[in-house]
Amino acid sequence: MAWILLAFAIASEVLATSALKLSDGFTHLGWTLVAAAGYITSFTLLARALKLHLDVGTAYAVWSGAGTAAIAIIGALLLGETLTPLKISGILLIIGGVVVLNLAGGH
Repeated sequence: MAWILLAFAIASEVLATSALKLSDGFTHLGWTLVAAAGYITSFTLLARALKLHLDVGTAYAVWSGAGTAAIAIIGALLLGETLTPLKISGILLIIGGVVVLNLAGGH
């Protein structure tokens, strides 16, 4: 159950960050509200996942790493941002770090 909550926390964070970009510096109220609600939801779900005994280092690495990778891809596909070989390398390093943290394990 903790991993499911974490997955929804990641999805909420990705939605919020996408909305943050679309809010254009908080000048579009609708996207600003989506961003705020998404971040509140994301942190709430992350906190509940941690309460179910996920290691904080692993949970945060998965949460931030998956969110970073997803946002980079969304930025390239939907927001007109560039995805260079160097950015792709960085995403792969993040994924590798998350895998190492999970293999180092805890529970």
